[in-house]
Amino acid sequence: MLWRQKDSKTNFGDAQTKKEEKEDEMAQIWKGGPVASALNKDTALKVETLKKRGIHPALAIIRVGEKPDDISYENGACRRAEALGIAVFRFCLPADASERDVEETIDMAGEDPAIHGILLLRPLPRHMDEERLVGRIPAQKDVDGVTDLSLAGVFAGKALGFPPCTAQACMEVLRHYGVDCRGKRAVVVGRSLVVGRPVAMLLLGQNATVTICHTKTEDLPARVREGDIVIAAAGQRGMFGRQYFRPGQIVLDVGIHFDGEGKMCGDVLTKEAEELTEAVTPVPGGIGSVTTAVLMSHVAAAAERQETDRKTE
Repeated sequence: MLWRQKDSKTNFGDAQTKKEEKEDEMAQIWKGGPVASALNKDTALKVETLKKRGIHPALAIIRVGEKPDDISYENGACRRAEALGIAVFRFCLPADASERDVEETIDMAGEDPAIHGILLLRPLPRHMDEERLVGRIPAQKDVDGVTDLSLAGVFAGKALGFPPCTAQACMEVLRHYGVDCRGKRAVVVGRSLVVGRPVAMLLLGQNATVTICHTKTEDLPARVREGDIVIAAAGQRGMFGRQYFRPGQIVLDVGIHFDGEGKMCGDVLTKEAEELTEAVTPVPGGIGSVTTAVLMSHVAAAAERQETDRKTE
């Protein structure tokens, strides 16, 4: 009987050790919350300093229609702005508004010196020329990095406007978790101007060796496995399974989708990535949670830049 008890205890110990070893082999989950908190702390301090100088950072949000996703993002941005002391002006137009109505709203916000940043929620209704309307946002107030001049700044490595918020959110996550991009092989899957191409340029600016892939890339899993840093921004739910990964990789999942049960998920099958990689960002709670914090940091920086520009005029 005593032997049986000892044997049982030994088996339990072995099982516990194996469990711990298994957990050690799993990827770290790099949550966006701590990154956003650090950014918000810096932004709050900057806003407080600006207000002492008589500068009150303000953001204009322009929404066309009543799409639930737009309203949810707008409400989240407003809550974050309020917590940081940033004023928000909401301009809500009906879905059947004319292109001229949106144009006049953008121009009004662009000319108002009390407004430092403009966020135009997209996509716009199909009857509107989105590219033309986006182009009316003054670059100095383009806090979401959507204008040609802002993107030109990203590609030229110059501070013209601001980088797209999601692309910069990726860089903030890497910085927060201590990733030195120098010499690393970075694979970006996605070529949009919202994430793929700009984040590739930001990585290149940090001296990473960057490969841009997309859904038409031949033998895509093999190309992705070559990356030390992987940015999954293909826009396809659950596209990246274990065949795309290897040990030692850092995987940032930029995708935002909803499955058949209405649960939010990303481009990456997180559980499968966890079994192989060094670190992976979750969805929800990853890159998306950092994006709004980046937006608010851009508003504060835009307010400071505009005040400096006025003094030098």
